[in-house]
Amino acid sequence: MISIKGLKKRFDDLEVLKGMDVEVKKGEVIVLIGPSGSGKTTFLRCLNALETPNEGTVSIGEMTVDFSGKVSTAELLKFRRRTGMVFQTYNLFPHMTALENVMEGPVVVQGKKKADVRKNAIRLLEKVGLGDKIDYYPFQLSGGQQQRVGIARALAIEPQVMLFDEPTSALDPELVGEVLKVMKDLAEEGMTMVVVTHEMRFAKEAADKVIFMDGGYILEEGTPQEVFENSKHGRTRQFLNLIR
Repeated sequence: MISIKGLKKRFDDLEVLKGMDVEVKKGEVIVLIGPSGSGKTTFLRCLNALETPNEGTVSIGEMTVDFSGKVSTAELLKFRRRTGMVFQTYNLFPHMTALENVMEGPVVVQGKKKADVRKNAIRLLEKVGLGDKIDYYPFQLSGGQQQRVGIARALAIEPQVMLFDEPTSALDPELVGEVLKVMKDLAEEGMTMVVVTHEMRFAKEAADKVIFMDGGYILEEGTPQEVFENSKHGRTRQFLNLIR
């Protein structure tokens, strides 16, 4: 489903990703952990083409992009549409209802018919537990509800892969569980997911593979049991001891 080889990203003289190789099978949930500044979010943004890598190839499904050469804007847009992205902050349009926010991408970007999109948008809002909030504006929703609208919006474009960038970091502790439940449900349904999070319980319960990053490198990867209970790298153990 996803194949990443030799991925590098620089910002001026700062090399943030220093050559990453990652394989993700269809239906797998991959969780990236590590200290702030380790390159996790940049890696995720490269998968969504919000950041353009300087080197390396990325394959999602049957599409492969070689970032070592020039990549056209049209190719980047086509590549980006293979993924749905959920950010740390909700990024909802404040002047649109929950339903309108979910409909925006399929109607405006993909050019689909409003009647068809509306039916699917209502189904997705029901899926994330917000079927009774379709006409609510963002200011009328809690943080957890807004983030669930964000998940429905990302799903509305029918992506092959869902990307989550610390989706609970901006939430009050009592609202975290409702968002994680939606993510676990997606994982159980077989959605391919790459998740950056500090929620170690989610990683232990939902991940097929955990990747520990530091300094732009992958230092360790394995099953949750291998990484959390039998980590081989001293830096991984140090990080886990700190967050415990």
